[in-house]
Amino acid sequence: MSFSNLGLSPEVLKAIEDAGYVEPTPIQQEAIPYVLMTRDVLGCAQTGTGKTASFTLPMIDILSSGRAKARMPRSLILTPTRELATQIAENFEIYGKYNKLTMALLIGGVSMEEQTKKLDRGVDVLIATPGRLLDHFERGRILLNDIKVLVIDEADRMLDMGFIPDVEKIVSRLPKIRQTLFFSATMPPEIRRLSDAFLMNPKEVTVAPQSRPAAETVTQMLTVINPREKREALRRIIKQEHVETAIIFCNRKRDVDILDKSLRKHGFNAAGLHGDMDQASRSETLERFKDRKINFLVASDVAARGIDIDDLPVVFNFDVPLHSEDYIHRIGRTGRAGREGRAFSLASPADGVLVQAIESLLGNPIQRLEIEGLNTQPLEQTDDKSSNRTRRRAGHSRNQKKATGKVQSGRKQEQNGPNSRNPGKSRRVHSSDDKNPNEGESKSPWRDEERPRRRRKRSRGENDKDPENAVVGMGDHMPDFLKKPARPQ
Repeated sequence: MSFSNLGLSPEVLKAIEDAGYVEPTPIQQEAIPYVLMTRDVLGCAQTGTGKTASFTLPMIDILSSGRAKARMPRSLILTPTRELATQIAENFEIYGKYNKLTMALLIGGVSMEEQTKKLDRGVDVLIATPGRLLDHFERGRILLNDIKVLVIDEADRMLDMGFIPDVEKIVSRLPKIRQTLFFSATMPPEIRRLSDAFLMNPKEVTVAPQSRPAAETVTQMLTVINPREKREALRRIIKQEHVETAIIFCNRKRDVDILDKSLRKHGFNAAGLHGDMDQASRSETLERFKDRKINFLVASDVAARGIDIDDLPVVFNFDVPLHSEDYIHRIGRTGRAGREGRAFSLASPADGVLVQAIESLLGNPIQRLEIEGLNTQPLEQTDDKSSNRTRRRAGHSRNQKKATGKVQSGRKQEQNGPNSRNPGKSRRVHSSDDKNPNEGESKSPWRDEERPRRRRKRSRGENDKDPENAVVGMGDHMPDFLKKPARPQ
């Protein structure tokens, strides 16, 4: 089947031909005809199968007739990350170059004034992250009562990042009569309930088989190593497997900086990418990596979705992801569009629960990799206690904003609580970065009742040599009004 059989306009077909695409992917074959029929669509397909084009191509045809009013966009595309929003905007520029459609990109880290100017001129396609869109809406710079088409992309990632309340708030302000397109790489029960609330009699398009959610073009390998030897193991795999360029994923932003510095110290052309960087630096780093000016991109999960890099050969999981779905999205950066790819994961023996969850989602075990010069280790046997601890860690990462609020409120309660005068009885509030989440008490060798009291430092003017001359009360400086006798009652 070719794109001409899907009912697209000649202008869009010409743009597709200029881009070099010949045959549509399965998700595109299934979804595009129903989107052109203005039906609600619930699409589920694995990462790298062309979900973005499955809604951008028909949207261009739907919006080709009509004109947008000032501050009243005609369509809205919600995405969880800036990188994914930028990728969708690039798709509209490629496929819509023969159509006169206006577009605005509302993401954080960019001047709001420039975004406001585009909204004032009127836009046909509005691509936004939930937070920045609500900022504009609450300032009265945008109206959402003329939205004809709503697209929610990477809905499962929205759930993981805690954006669902914002998405529900935005959808509640949209017209009831609209076309809604709901796309996700996975379909957990929470996403299913959300789609039931947003969609009206949708056509469900599912391409990814549930038993094999990862692309078959990706060769997956896992090595279990001592945590202290992980950086050495990474360097040895790069040399052993002749890896020239790759994305290396870490779970925490601080580990991104540490690993980036370590690789550059050992002569690798590397750079870091994480959420604390400003948008200009993130965009520049991505462009340098796409242009092969950087060979190794060390990234947090901010880059796990929404980055479409042509012919990326290798992906590393320096840390095993806390959610098995994140593993699918990470390795989905390679092996795209039918190309071959490789994914290497470095696990420590304590990651047995996480590895077990990933292999359960994949439906088969991951092939083990031996590293020359290093001894691999077995995974620890899982038990109920470790499983609960892993779920608690996953819950903290799943909704980082709420977790941060709980930590701050917990600290405030410690300072104002009944035991705040005795530091020995105060409890530590742990974050996900603590090495031992089971510790709750102070590590001081003194017991609470044996803790010595600190001596108060003497202020200036006190006589340290002769304590008998120390001032008691107000001394000679008593105010005169205190010396007057009290009046009889």
